[in-house]
Amino acid sequence: MVRTSPDVDALLAEMDRAEKLALVRGTEDPAETATGYLPGVDRLDVLPFRLVDGPLGIRAEGERATAFPASIATAAAFDPELAHAQGAAMAREARAHDQDALLAPGVNVVRVPHCGRNFEYLSEDPVHASDVGRALVSGIQSEDVVATVKHFVANNQETHRTTVSADVDERTLRELYLPPFRAAVEAGVGSVMTAYNRVNGTHMSDHERLVGDVLKDEWGFGGYVVSDWYGLETTVGAANAGLDVEMPGVPVEDDDGDIEEFEWPDGIPDATHAGLFGAPLAAAIDEGTVPPERLDDMVVRVLGQMARVGLFADGDRPGELDSQRHRDLAERVAARGTVLLENDGVLPLDDDTDVALVGPHVHEPKLGGGGSSETTPFHSVSPAEGVETRAGGTVTVARGVPEIEDVSLFDLLPFVESGHDADESTTPATEPSLDAAVDAAADADVAVVVVRDATTEARDRDSLSLPGRQDELVSAVAAANDRTVVVVRSGGPVETPWRDDVAAIVEQWYPGQADGTALASVLYGDRDPGGRLPVTFAPEDAYPTSDERRFPGVDGVAHYDEGLFVGYRHFDATGVDPTYPFGHGHSYATFEYRDAVAVDRSTVEVGVENVAERPGREVVQAYVRPPDVDGVDRPVRELGGFESVSLDAGESRTVSLSLDELAFSRYDSRHGWTVDDGRYTVDVARSAGDVRASVDVDRSG
Repeated sequence: MVRTSPDVDALLAEMDRAEKLALVRGTEDPAETATGYLPGVDRLDVLPFRLVDGPLGIRAEGERATAFPASIATAAAFDPELAHAQGAAMAREARAHDQDALLAPGVNVVRVPHCGRNFEYLSEDPVHASDVGRALVSGIQSEDVVATVKHFVANNQETHRTTVSADVDERTLRELYLPPFRAAVEAGVGSVMTAYNRVNGTHMSDHERLVGDVLKDEWGFGGYVVSDWYGLETTVGAANAGLDVEMPGVPVEDDDGDIEEFEWPDGIPDATHAGLFGAPLAAAIDEGTVPPERLDDMVVRVLGQMARVGLFADGDRPGELDSQRHRDLAERVAARGTVLLENDGVLPLDDDTDVALVGPHVHEPKLGGGGSSETTPFHSVSPAEGVETRAGGTVTVARGVPEIEDVSLFDLLPFVESGHDADESTTPATEPSLDAAVDAAADADVAVVVVRDATTEARDRDSLSLPGRQDELVSAVAAANDRTVVVVRSGGPVETPWRDDVAAIVEQWYPGQADGTALASVLYGDRDPGGRLPVTFAPEDAYPTSDERRFPGVDGVAHYDEGLFVGYRHFDATGVDPTYPFGHGHSYATFEYRDAVAVDRSTVEVGVENVAERPGREVVQAYVRPPDVDGVDRPVRELGGFESVSLDAGESRTVSLSLDELAFSRYDSRHGWTVDDGRYTVDVARSAGDVRASVDVDRSG
């Protein structure tokens, strides 16, 4: 059993079994705002415990909150301090809504570029995902809210997500998919959510080796493990595997209180399958198939987290909602996560530039993808509003082509009537005209084309191409104006077939409520585009998961045959140049790198100078190349560390890079974690494809 406190021990000793069971199975929230709810124990003054979505901001039912940028945008800033600040702000807003646990962050490594939930995740690299995820966890919990890291583990696709088995070898699990979760545990995360999928044939809610042996015993995780919603498969298997809390714990019912019979679409769990940790768990304990001390352990883990966030203490736990500092932070994260992919000098724009702002959705902000992370803000700014407010010249707005179809998890639920169409109050009633957009572009100094994809939880993208007629729009505008800037809002990599015909490309991800303000600040150079790619952009048939056997899988099994060679590791190994490599992104400034020096076995220093006449932000990256070892297949290089630095014009700085031990290590099935003797080369770089200096690090002995 996990170590307890005197208060928790005393409470446990006074509880009867019914009261214990009430703390391990969700039920309906009387206030109807929580995503998940434990009723507490009124007799013992144990307060209710409320869990709420999600990673982009608080999704309390019927309530509003700050809509932060998508997690992939936060990760693109390559700045753990900024991620910590966002985590803390989201926690303050959770408290303002009387919520105790936040169902965030999502740290699953981006394996499949088509995954509909990539916008909620952080990176294709485990070191990067670990550093950003660790910061989000520590930020959330610094404000006395339980962070819930998810989805444990190998939840890398939405297609067949409730049934598919990720067949993955132990070394790949250890080196690629488990590290971000271990980093969260090391940061003190209070809760871990299990994934819907199976791993090597066993559902994660029943996976005793990964949940019980690895997460709890090996890593020493002392918090509670919660199921994904309706993701519990069995009672005995889950309890004995180490699952502690079933959510939401109550089945879907019709108006008469009967359980509905629905056709469940792919990717949607059976919401009639609930209550397994209620009477069935009590029966299993009576029958001896689940030890009674397992129930005590479940309860202790929940009570421990309730005590840690102050639910046993006297006094209020005030929060903070939609404050000016939260609005400013949302804008800063959106701008800092913006990646300048291409620029031939057209950006930043002069104040008096006449702009044609074109795109089917320029009148509405892109708040996020569909699903449990959807957030309703108090205030938001569309691209048109942001650019028109900032511009000194004339701004002509044209939609050009019809809106693309929006998608959401909630539109797929058979028991929810939901429409997630564009906001009719902000979308013009006039039909879009491609000719009008082209004419506006031809008459302007610069044309800015804003395009987007559409992604959601529970559904993967069919293609990496932009949906609708957006590629046609970009090509037509670029033909009319050779100073065309394309702004992409996407949940992950997209195809850019027109990239050679445009002057600049800006990747803004899903920027949240500050969409237009952040966009204008980058376009006009008020902020440097501080983001770098946390995922590789490439033609969709160039990724390792373009094989059907690997994605979406065959006969219910997704074979992780590519092993460690995901993202930039794959492109390094095959020698194929991607469209834009991991870590790529331009600044408006220019930086020169001096010789790199190995300070010790895990630290490298390099001089960086801003040689431009304006300030800028650089993300200095270090990639570790291992020595050759007979019979061992390793990636050509792996990210070891990074630092985001802001330099004024002419400023120089020595940047110190702490190298994560994961970049030096490999997992051996016989010997565990191993660092091979020899010399490792550390490439100091602007991206995985742009090395600026190299230095050897001796790891012998």
